[in-house]
Amino acid sequence: MKRFLIPLAVFFVLLIFLAIGLTLNPRDVPSPLKDKPAPAFKLPQLAAADKSFSPGDMKGKVWLLNVWASWCVSCRQEHPLLVAFAKEGTVPVVGLNYKDQLADAKNWLAKFGDPYLLSAVDADGRVGIDYGVYGVPETYVIDKSGMIRMKHTGPITPESLKTQILPLVAELSK
Repeated sequence: MKRFLIPLAVFFVLLIFLAIGLTLNPRDVPSPLKDKPAPAFKLPQLAAADKSFSPGDMKGKVWLLNVWASWCVSCRQEHPLLVAFAKEGTVPVVGLNYKDQLADAKNWLAKFGDPYLLSAVDADGRVGIDYGVYGVPETYVIDKSGMIRMKHTGPITPESLKTQILPLVAELSK
């Protein structure tokens, strides 16, 4: 009888861990880059390949980096919200076009609207790896000194914009 107690105890411990894990939101993956400098890069711009973009170009401004792709279904879900948000001019939104075909990305923005100040082209996904991108879309709030203050995984919703992103942007803009 005693030989069954240890496996039974291990089973219940594993059951407890599973139960706790099932209550967590899989989109709430903490970023190891939070409160650290945004990784540096220099990439060509989607609309003007002869021009480049680097996060250093945004020093002194609070801004959003939105990782997107034309092949991303969830990006299409958040895109109308980004277009409307960009029209308000609250904060600059820079796109990071992730592992996409240039023609597809340009056509997608022409068809659905372009909410971005500019989009940088991360054709091979190396910058995405530096930022810890799990999947698109992802959005980073970056402060005036170039520090990542928030990572939002998945499509931005009106609720996340209102309750998380905008209050943080307002606080960082002071």
